[in-house]
Amino acid sequence: MAQPTIQQEFSQQTPLGTRQSKPRAKKKRGIFWRTIGYLFLVAAIVIALFLIWFFLTPSGTEKRNVLADSIISTQHREWAKYLIGSAELQKRVDAYWQRFNDYANKPVTEKVVIPVVAEQEKKPLIDVKPIEGKGFKGYLLTISDPKKVRIVVPLKAGKGEKVTSMVKRTGAIAGVNGGGFNDPNWSGNGFKPEGIVISEGKIFYKDVGMDTPVHVMGIDSEGNMIAGKYSPNQLLKMNVMEAASYAPRFIVNGVGQIKNEADGWGIAPRTCMAQKKDGSIMFAIIDGRQPTYSLGATLFDVQKVLLDNGAIIAANLDGGASTVLVKDNQIINRPSSEFGERYLPTAWLVFDSPQSVYVKNVWEGIDMSKFDSTKW
Repeated sequence: MAQPTIQQEFSQQTPLGTRQSKPRAKKKRGIFWRTIGYLFLVAAIVIALFLIWFFLTPSGTEKRNVLADSIISTQHREWAKYLIGSAELQKRVDAYWQRFNDYANKPVTEKVVIPVVAEQEKKPLIDVKPIEGKGFKGYLLTISDPKKVRIVVPLKAGKGEKVTSMVKRTGAIAGVNGGGFNDPNWSGNGFKPEGIVISEGKIFYKDVGMDTPVHVMGIDSEGNMIAGKYSPNQLLKMNVMEAASYAPRFIVNGVGQIKNEADGWGIAPRTCMAQKKDGSIMFAIIDGRQPTYSLGATLFDVQKVLLDNGAIIAANLDGGASTVLVKDNQIINRPSSEFGERYLPTAWLVFDSPQSVYVKNVWEGIDMSKFDSTKW
């Protein structure tokens, strides 16, 4: 019988390693898919446990409410309903305003003791220092003489003005954003305020009757900070010289009204105004919505900062994308708006000689009830 040639015998053999490569490949593929399956199972268990904690436990519900409150303070308020539902969303908003009204109605008994001019002149007019806490960074602006602070409004009708522009054109030393304004769909032009605006003792703007109380913060002729809910007639009788509207007043008589972080109206950029016993005015400017730098603060956080710095009264100004601190014609903080500094109807500005600054009533003669805030 003929024997196969070496070439034939070689050709019939399986190449080296081929017999074992297919089982090994199948085994590796099996391990890979089992690993993927295990990972998906673990992820599903983790997600399920998180959802149980987030929606069904007291601590999870507290965190969920803080997150919802943070969303409420943005231009996407309606998104909060996916966390707490539409009914709960409205309930929380209503509850906050009820608390804000309660804070505003507490009587003020703690009075400032403003030093004589000679003593005030020994201190620098302004001081800016960095502040920070858990998850937030910002600045504290302190003005030693409360009578050096003025409300300034836009120069041209029909559009708000950036704080940097207001500071530069008036020669101010420093400035921060002021009161709230009508901002439909968060794209308004910043010209229509909410509540009341007073500059140099004159009412520039109001959207309420003369006897209707409105949330407001201001400074009277003696340098006392006024914050709470007052009617235009009351403000005039109290000789309030500068004022703008927002809410809430959250420190009264040196006592913080916000009892815990859960009631701090979410995490957001903040601008808040306060006064110390010696009359010094403070503005807390907190940056936010920037995860690698500063997420923002609750009002409970800001309350602690201001109390630690001697505040006896404090109130919340417009915040969020409006929050800005300007000094020497430069923005000191990091505003959160992706579109840059916002156009606003009011700003708190500091002057060496505020009595020499003329502020024109830009709303005089305009029927603001017919003004469309969406048009630029």
